[in-house]
Amino acid sequence: MTSETLVTFADGTVRGVRTGDLITWRGIPFAAPPVGALRFRAPHPVEPWSGERDATRFGNAAPQHPRMLVTSRDNRVVADEDCLTLNVVAPAGHSHAARPVLVFIHGGAYTMGTTAMSVYGGGSLVRRGDVVYVSVNYRLGALGFLDATEFSTPERPFDTNLGLRDQVAALQWVQRNIAAFGGDPSNVTVFGESAGGTSVTTLMTTPAAAGLFARGIAQSPAPGLVGDADRARRAARTFVELLGGADADAAAALSAASPADLGRAGARLPRVTPGGYAFGPVVDGDFLPVDPAAAFGDGSAHRVPLIIGTNLREGELFTRVLDALPTNERRIERMFAAVDPGARDRVVAAYPGYPAGRAAVDLGGDVTFWYPSVQIAQAHARYAPTYAYRLDYAPRLLHWLGVGATHAVDLLTVFAQADEPMGKVFTAAGGRRGLRTVSESMQRHWLGFARGGEPLPSWPRYDDVDRATMIFDVPSRVEHDPGRDRRLAWEGYRGFATTPALTSTP
Repeated sequence: MTSETLVTFADGTVRGVRTGDLITWRGIPFAAPPVGALRFRAPHPVEPWSGERDATRFGNAAPQHPRMLVTSRDNRVVADEDCLTLNVVAPAGHSHAARPVLVFIHGGAYTMGTTAMSVYGGGSLVRRGDVVYVSVNYRLGALGFLDATEFSTPERPFDTNLGLRDQVAALQWVQRNIAAFGGDPSNVTVFGESAGGTSVTTLMTTPAAAGLFARGIAQSPAPGLVGDADRARRAARTFVELLGGADADAAAALSAASPADLGRAGARLPRVTPGGYAFGPVVDGDFLPVDPAAAFGDGSAHRVPLIIGTNLREGELFTRVLDALPTNERRIERMFAAVDPGARDRVVAAYPGYPAGRAAVDLGGDVTFWYPSVQIAQAHARYAPTYAYRLDYAPRLLHWLGVGATHAVDLLTVFAQADEPMGKVFTAAGGRRGLRTVSESMQRHWLGFARGGEPLPSWPRYDDVDRATMIFDVPSRVEHDPGRDRRLAWEGYRGFATTPALTSTP
């Protein structure tokens, strides 16, 4: 240990670890433990400490199913309600100027994940970009996204959007304290993948997040994971019934249940969001006052630069690992019948071969990830610099398995995993050089964006006329309006948003 690993900020002093050219601080609390009376409550300020706090180990993961708690062998963590911590990675070398800050929000359908996963280490971004990297834990599942406000009592109040509030609290911590770690609080980029990408687009429409970040990067967001208040309240009533409590004693049941009991009730809860999941942010009229789609459409979203994009075959992963999306004929037909029957024929016509497997899978991935991202890009581009991308690259093994550039492949590229254990597995059949090439390209664009609000000059801005989209592959290229036929088929579909401002002319 050297003196360089000690950092003092508002809450106290933390002791990190220096490894080569990086210094890492882990498990720093950014809010009070949300336990006891603070369960189901908005995050409270952390209690300052005296002396040095050991920041060499990851904090607890949020409660989740044990089989979902996947970390590397040397980064074992436990799940516990006391989980509101973050990690900071910074260059060991001195800098005369404050460094740009990248804040990462992990994915996992708002029910699983932890910053301790080795892929989220962030070291390659720090080395290549001379930046400070922050990764954030937040509450998941019922503890993070159950809207139990209907059961509030004067003695036992409940708050909404707890996981989203946690993310805002973490960004507030960054504003207060990141300068002590060499970061520039006025130059913060928040980025995330999957549920983390949806968190980015949601934070861009959350009033409490205004001014907390200068720009955002949304990787494979699923904006349909944002639910409405009525649906959330119905889900909460069902959840309490599954938990074994009646309305009269719901507050007591929710307060007394173990995390495992809450997890079991959540696993049995009907999938209530348009994206097919039980939990996610809720338009509560308060902390999240309007649907993010509407906010992007009318320009009330925070007008910060945005990178947004998806992977070529998002849906394929969900037919093999997380079987929840409309990726087969039965679910697709039910989706159209329930949401927008009139759109069915024109949409399926844009997927030749439907209902054959690949066409159905691509349709489900497009309605969940790609088309909502196109809608957000074309809306936000009217008010702030916007850059759209699609990741087409995948290692040879993924093509052999028939999944290609599916959901989460961008984690291999953005976090430069070619020479890490995970990357070596996925490139065992070849493609490691290609993965390095695409990783370097994506990282340079991400880092240029984080430093000055623009990616490299080879990536033009998006608008709803040219629709310039960066295609990351070997080689990468710019295409205009990729997937045009599918986009036009989805225009006007009422499953994601009915806000007129989100639609466009052909």
